[in-house]
Amino acid sequence: MTKSLVGSIPLFSRPYNNTTNSLITPLHFSLSARHVTFSTTPMPTAAAATTTHPSFEVLGGAHHRFLPSLPHLSRPYRPYPLLAANRHLETIFAAFFRSVPDIRLRRECLRTHDGGAVALDWVAGDDRRLPPDSPILILLPGLTGGSGDAYVRHMLIRARRNGWRVVVFNSRGCGDSPVTTPQFYSASFLGDMRDVVSHVTARYPNANLYAVGWSLGANILVRYLGQESHNCPLSGAVSLCNPFNLVVADEDFRKGFNVIYDKALSKALCKIFKKHALLFEDMGGEYNIPMAANAKSVREFDDGLTRVSFGFKSVDEYYSNSSSSDSIKHVKTPLLCIQAANDPIAPYRGIPREDIEENPNCLLIVTPKGGHLGWVAGDEAPLGAPWTDPLVMEFIQYLERDAVKAPENSNPGSKEALHHLEV
Repeated sequence: MTKSLVGSIPLFSRPYNNTTNSLITPLHFSLSARHVTFSTTPMPTAAAATTTHPSFEVLGGAHHRFLPSLPHLSRPYRPYPLLAANRHLETIFAAFFRSVPDIRLRRECLRTHDGGAVALDWVAGDDRRLPPDSPILILLPGLTGGSGDAYVRHMLIRARRNGWRVVVFNSRGCGDSPVTTPQFYSASFLGDMRDVVSHVTARYPNANLYAVGWSLGANILVRYLGQESHNCPLSGAVSLCNPFNLVVADEDFRKGFNVIYDKALSKALCKIFKKHALLFEDMGGEYNIPMAANAKSVREFDDGLTRVSFGFKSVDEYYSNSSSSDSIKHVKTPLLCIQAANDPIAPYRGIPREDIEENPNCLLIVTPKGGHLGWVAGDEAPLGAPWTDPLVMEFIQYLERDAVKAPENSNPGSKEALHHLEV
């Protein structure tokens, strides 16, 4: 069995071996803004917020609003013995030895507005099992990751067990998603995310929509929240292991043991690229196809292909303009950010702490250990679900319990029509 590592990279890629039914559907362009408000519960007292265990670092403008709904934080963070002694050991252990729940998926290939395609993996049979207004959770894996990754599967299983409809958004080329144009996805490109949200919203107009993203998927999700701002159709979101500042992350990525991750990621990217290399034949301009095809680092791949595809003059300009740290201040959707203080891929120093502190919609939880996509701790350690899964579920369940549709005559463009937050 091959495994997946950093940011869900198929470092030694796990094959996609689910039974799927593939169907091509046209893209729905009508994006109806979600009208969401929250019930008028009394303001939690300061005492209620102090139940958080001191092993966690907690901050954010939504501190008093959300903390009382997260009892998972009242217990200490207890990493699994020995594994947590080294952040790289925990990262690698989780990637190679965490169990992968078995579940039958149904694949839908969605044509995007520019002629590209992404793969949406739904749980087979849920259309018959769940009512049409069941809350929906979109999962965004990390770089080159997909629905076959262990951390994605565990979150999917937990949400489904709680009555949620879940769909995994496999980006272009990831999780065996088709590539139909000479363009992959990137940290800067939000077009596919908008198309997926629009499509899912149109299919289930009476359901509240939420999203969870990991690593690069978290960066894309937070950038989407910031750009959509007041008009975001999501009712809530969770960001995990987000690199936030890609310039800082790139600096750390080329130091010490992190070079191993860099080489593994670039190898995974090259593998995806070579499967679709014919689409890139005779590409002119600034493209450096040989560099991309044989990249020894993520930076080389981005320099030869990614930054050119998306109109950036340099890799540094691409990273600077694609960082979700600049988007936090514009987020108007309830957002929980979970980071590990010792994450080797998403540096602690890259967290936009001041903007999170000042945003009344954001809450940040930092665990003392966890590595990157590890979090080998809690009742299911060492082989079961990440420690974060129960916390994520508590947060989105809380939002879903309190979220109610606003009156039909509300103004969809106004902040008040979308989110009335008690802070």
